[in-house]
Amino acid sequence: MAGYKEPTFQERTALAQKARAKALKKLAARPQMDEAEVARRKAAQEARDAAAAEKRAVRKAAIEQAKAEKQAAAEAAAEAAAQPEPTEEELKAGRDAKYAARKARKK
Repeated sequence: MAGYKEPTFQERTALAQKARAKALKKLAARPQMDEAEVARRKAAQEARDAAAAEKRAVRKAAIEQAKAEKQAAAEAAAEAAAQPEPTEEELKAGRDAKYAARKARKK
């Protein structure tokens, strides 16, 4: 029974060269794509790119809108916090106005 014989460097390089030549021959034998098919694929790719760009723009606009709303809410909260507390007279005037409105509705 014969054992396994390790291929030499020359055998490995020759085998690789044959495989490379076979792959190139197969590639050269492949039929070329017609111009209509190339144009169709290019148009489809451009349409996909345009759709992706539009989607990115919409997402970016939504993020900017959310940031603006958050900023406006923060400014409104800061403005509300900056207003002074109502005095006793103002609170009493508000209660009196509610009382008068309730009495007017009952009549």
